[in-house]
Amino acid sequence: MFQRIRQDIEVIFQRDPAAHGVMEVLLCYPGLHAILGYRLFHWLWRRNFRLLARFLSNFTRFLTGIEIHPAAIIGQRFFIDHGMGVVIGETTQIGDDVTLYHGVTLGGTSWNAGKRHPTLADGVVVGAGAKILGPITIGANARVGSNAVVVSDVPPDTTVVGVPGRLVMPKFKTTPAPESFSSYGQNGGVMVDPVAKAVTCLLDQVRHLDERVKKMEQNESSQGNTRGRP
Repeated sequence: MFQRIRQDIEVIFQRDPAAHGVMEVLLCYPGLHAILGYRLFHWLWRRNFRLLARFLSNFTRFLTGIEIHPAAIIGQRFFIDHGMGVVIGETTQIGDDVTLYHGVTLGGTSWNAGKRHPTLADGVVVGAGAKILGPITIGANARVGSNAVVVSDVPPDTTVVGVPGRLVMPKFKTTPAPESFSSYGQNGGVMVDPVAKAVTCLLDQVRHLDERVKKMEQNESSQGNTRGRP
């Protein structure tokens, strides 16, 4: 457990250029506070101190704005950037080297007991405000764009955006570099929602047809005026 805690601290320096010192990270990163609390609460949960684990996790939620159920399974080098509004449900499973941004929800879609929350494989990055719902699997090194709503499985090494989430980039031949993905949806126009693009094209076509109709009406009006002259 202590080795994982050390890795959780070290990974912040790798993924956040705003981190300038160990004391700053320890004192000023709510994502780290939440994950450190989770490591302890999960340890208690596994030893059947479940009420105590839930109570303490609720207290951490009050302090950090991040809700992690102590029964969730989270791997090594997990990083929550900013963190406010993050929710991680009871049966969630998260692999190693996963990054979540603020406002992310890993939620369920059923009231039935059993597996009802998502599984995130190694290396997944989930952008700000994204919602991943149900017992689905997000493949290794996949990227989920900001504010996407994902309700079906995502293949490894792909990027999804939109509501509902749709694939917008082909599979990477190698693990994409961090700078090739923007958690806030700004990536030089690369992460374009295909449905939004189609709607834009339709609106452009309607605008073009409207202009043609106006020109035809003007021509007919001018021709009618010409015929009516003595």
